[in-house]
Amino acid sequence: MKQPFEKSDGSLSSGAVAPEVLVSSGMAIELGDKRRLADYVELAKFRLSLLVLVVTAVGYCLGAESAIQVMGLFHVVLGTALVAFAANALNQYLERDLDRLMRRTADRPIPSGRMQPVEALAFGIVSAAAGFVYLTILVNFLAGILAVVTLLLYIVVYTPLKRRTSLNTLAGAVPGAIPPMIGWVAARGRLDTTAWILFAILFVWQLPHFFAIAWMYREDYARAGYRMISLVDSNGAAIARQTVFFTVVLLGVSLTPLVIGIAGVAYLVGAVFLGMLLLAVAVRFAADRTLVSARSLLVASIMYLPLLMFLLLVARLA
Repeated sequence: MKQPFEKSDGSLSSGAVAPEVLVSSGMAIELGDKRRLADYVELAKFRLSLLVLVVTAVGYCLGAESAIQVMGLFHVVLGTALVAFAANALNQYLERDLDRLMRRTADRPIPSGRMQPVEALAFGIVSAAAGFVYLTILVNFLAGILAVVTLLLYIVVYTPLKRRTSLNTLAGAVPGAIPPMIGWVAARGRLDTTAWILFAILFVWQLPHFFAIAWMYREDYARAGYRMISLVDSNGAAIARQTVFFTVVLLGVSLTPLVIGIAGVAYLVGAVFLGMLLLAVAVRFAADRTLVSARSLLVASIMYLPLLMFLLLVARLA
């Protein structure tokens, strides 16, 4: 029996395409689609955004005055995710030329040439608008406003300051500390003392966290012309002092839930234990300022935050 695409003499008919060509073409299209999806995931910094969504969810759960509403939690997390994705995409759009100069960012979708800048811009604008509308309609207006404020502070204030002053880390910590407040107002409809305590914890936590990153990638930052504290402070003495100082401050701030009565002894023990562990890692970094100790501080800070948030949730449910 003749096979498809064959003439009676067994050769391919004119204009026909061999099955193996079609199969390989289909595989190429499928791989291309996966690569495209992966580029958008990287543009949105999906993994980095997960921590933002965790603290947003914690803020909502802590703010719930009765039983936690699953759909309410879903709506605030999804809406916040859209705005977070927008912030990351717009940041990469604005910094695309500098990203080409740094090893750790040169393979991002825009500087690598896999994505046109206008695509990232469009994605960021659409995602930001969708997130604001979604939060405003399905959560509340205050949640939507806080999300937009976070976006604007990140893009309009923090992003340009990275090239102008080493104080950019302090400025960037402000939008980074707002997500739990979005979760809180989604549940309560207002800001109060607990919401500001969550803000304070996130604000201070970011400083030793970002100091570790700044030290690890100081050569990359220098190539791009960013004015990070690790470049202004060439021998690392100042960054060492500030890392230890803000880690101690974080330990103190983490205990404020006890002061307003939303946590008890179990939280006290857990928060002190976590804070002392993080402080030990920070002191080690301050002492030798090596790449290994900086990476240890980064990992420890990433582990610290969700564990502390978990302790707060347990205290709330107890």
